[in-house]
Amino acid sequence: MFARPEPRVVFHDMVEGLLSDLPKKNCWSLSERAGHSHPGRMQALLSRGAWSADALEAEVRSYVIEHLGDPDAMLVIRDAQVIKRGDRSVGVGPQHCTITNRIENCQVAVMLAYAAPSGTAYIGHRLHLPRTWIADSTRCRKAGIPANVAYASRPDQAVELLAEAVGAAVPFSWVSLDDGYAQHPRVRDWCVQHALPYIAAVPATLPLIKVGATRQAAATGPDQILGHIADSYWHRRTNRETGRSHDWALVGLGGSLLVGGEVPTRGFAQSLMVRRSVNDPDDVAYFVAHARRRTPASVVIGAAERRFCPVQTNRTGGELIGLDQHQVRTWTAWHHTITTCMVAHAFRAVQHAAPSDTRAPARQPRQVAACRLGVSAGAASCTLRSGSGGRRTS
Repeated sequence: MFARPEPRVVFHDMVEGLLSDLPKKNCWSLSERAGHSHPGRMQALLSRGAWSADALEAEVRSYVIEHLGDPDAMLVIRDAQVIKRGDRSVGVGPQHCTITNRIENCQVAVMLAYAAPSGTAYIGHRLHLPRTWIADSTRCRKAGIPANVAYASRPDQAVELLAEAVGAAVPFSWVSLDDGYAQHPRVRDWCVQHALPYIAAVPATLPLIKVGATRQAAATGPDQILGHIADSYWHRRTNRETGRSHDWALVGLGGSLLVGGEVPTRGFAQSLMVRRSVNDPDDVAYFVAHARRRTPASVVIGAAERRFCPVQTNRTGGELIGLDQHQVRTWTAWHHTITTCMVAHAFRAVQHAAPSDTRAPARQPRQVAACRLGVSAGAASCTLRSGSGGRRTS
């Protein structure tokens, strides 16, 4: 990555500082910890260093796959947001912030996390530039944004990250989308086109549409299906990662009822999953799964449970180490900063990963009842599949 030893030393000091217990992790505090007389060396490494953030990110991805790679892993698309006060930091502007669930002056990065059974780390990122930035050439020039950078929506950036992972032959079994991406068809459609299984958190109002009918005439929603799920179809599960218990139900979508009119990949089927709190029955969440036919219901629900593990891991670890404390403003400095944070985050994830010989043996999935509702929400049939996907009884 570095042609000379001096930037290697500064980079080492920076990563080591990010992994430390410093309460504040910016160039000033990191430089002081490393014994530098001033923050200029670290600031120069980030702002003017002649090294490629893209190349470093590729190295991070290779490192993560080498140590955490697993065919059962999950690719998780989610946002990382940093609330800012001013208007000069690259990409900053009034945007929806999931931290406060309201419009904030913040930077938004679309992140791709690799969630494997042994650990979770980030392997891809995109800085989202609002249209107001792209339309202001003077502002872009001051922030050092390359002239060839055009506007891209967050779903488009998510697709770019997934395409990079697929192109790099990253091993995984599921794509996970939070409701910020799942409610837009762009990412779901891309997964369908490339025959990728996905788990998507969806709003209660997501339209389920009859093929060949208009949305206004035939749309229904997950909240309307909820009332037709019999008590016998609910299955209580305890998440081993979080220790929390929820009731789950899996509703097979078939025939002419599809998610947003989306036709599944050949050999795949769509399912609607409903998660209900044990303590508060009104606390309900909905998920849509796109998986291969005959995939056991317990495997699909287990994948939906696992999608919460990366978020939980990041909260206990302080998100991307030091990302919310940076003091850089330009395009180059920001990308250098976030990839350096990804290095520290990945290193910690690998160090905390359990050795392969000490991991708990894989458990056979329990049998879970999956109910299939007709379009008219009439009588429902129940299919019980064994964990091995063998004999079925109805």
